[in-house]
Amino acid sequence: MSHRVLIIGAGGVGRVVTHKCAQLPEVFGEIMLASRTKSKCDSIAAELKRPIQTAGVDADNVPELVALLNDFKPEVVINVALPYQDLTIMDACLEAGVHYIDTANYEPRDVAKFEYHWQWAYQEKFKQAGLTALLGCGFDPGVTNVYTAYAMKHHFSKIDTLDIIDCNAGDHGKAFATNFNPEINLREVTANGRYWENGQWVETKPLEIKRSFSFPDGIGPKNIYCLYHEELESLVKHFDIRRARFWMTFGDQYIKHMEVLVNVGMTGIHPVMHKGTPIIPIEFLKTLLPEPGTLGPDTKGKTCIGNWIEGTGKDGKPKRYYVYNICDHEECYKETNSQGVSYTTGVPAMIAARQLLTNPAEYRQPGVWNVEQLNPDPFMDDLNKYGLPWVETWPSEPLPGEA
Repeated sequence: MSHRVLIIGAGGVGRVVTHKCAQLPEVFGEIMLASRTKSKCDSIAAELKRPIQTAGVDADNVPELVALLNDFKPEVVINVALPYQDLTIMDACLEAGVHYIDTANYEPRDVAKFEYHWQWAYQEKFKQAGLTALLGCGFDPGVTNVYTAYAMKHHFSKIDTLDIIDCNAGDHGKAFATNFNPEINLREVTANGRYWENGQWVETKPLEIKRSFSFPDGIGPKNIYCLYHEELESLVKHFDIRRARFWMTFGDQYIKHMEVLVNVGMTGIHPVMHKGTPIIPIEFLKTLLPEPGTLGPDTKGKTCIGNWIEGTGKDGKPKRYYVYNICDHEECYKETNSQGVSYTTGVPAMIAARQLLTNPAEYRQPGVWNVEQLNPDPFMDDLNKYGLPWVETWPSEPLPGEA
């Protein structure tokens, strides 16, 4: 049985989601791609081997969204627009009676603070409507959450420490660029860090904690920095974990450019007056920087994202476990005209939609869910089938920098 899906957002991730859905006509029989700029949707549609519908829509406008939903009548919306727009799209889905999936949690425009509580508050509304909302179904959050659930189900009786480690070892040849939406990326990196330890959050200065980690598959040693990432909030809610941290790689050149931009105020999120006109510095900076969706043709190298978990195994003995995925930027571009960072986010969003539509007993329960609350096994199987194969290892040494 084939189904109708509406994808909102025509950036790099939207391109990947659309390509991957189009590859499965037996599941996604009718596809619509919508964005504020319809021409972007039309450009992506022209890349496909099968026809899809496109539309222009303002994702900040609930009545406009509802009208589109009522006209196209999708069973599920895959939201890969801006995190600022999560709540308006959720409101529209409730009004139109449509299931909801996203890849990043809600974040107010005027506060650099991304938390799940705004979306978790929709639990009863979705439950009473008989609708499902699956939150954070990209890679991190998303696959990293599924990795944790899978580890807990199959390998651990107790998780002591969780370290999510995200490496983009790709080179796009630009002096400075971000691999996903610059506005979101820079807000994330320049904010104070946080990690969970002994039942409370420990706050750090931006990029204060630095380590070196040797990545597999020929990537080698890279500097990793501890910062806050949204999946930590849901994972420590749903699992009893003593310490949970998130790490990301940044090159020296990226750090240098970012420090200068912060120092001169270009990452500010509040309006300033320029020649009598209010502008938000980070939005202006986004206009100047390369569009992430254009980086694909020039990006070479790999990504490696995984979970390093230590704790007590099912046999009662200490266990150390590292599960990860390797993605090649050039291979991703050959398949979807997008680089690996977009690919690793877009593929899991398609998988979440496939599971919701074809596995309703496990993935279509009424309410608002983070993906780690569901059975990880079918999701893990689909990762291997649809482009994000994972590798399990059992390291003999502790995480670098740990006693």
